[in-house]
Amino acid sequence: MQVTVNGEATELAADTTVADLVTAHSGGHDRVAVALNGDVVPRSSWPATRLSPGDALEVLAPTAGG
Repeated sequence: MQVTVNGEATELAADTTVADLVTAHSGGHDRVAVALNGDVVPRSSWPATRLSPGDALEVLAPTAGG
């Protein structure tokens, strides 16, 4: 299936969860936040939240700055 991750079209397996995507996209970093179709997905829901074709996700990591 095709979804959009951080503005880029991405092909994923049909049974992909948010947890699967975070592991693949962020290299397993645990300090990321995920928005699915504009709504933040709580970390506790990642393993049970299955993606659907056409979903739009933002995977965001904090950055230091000032």
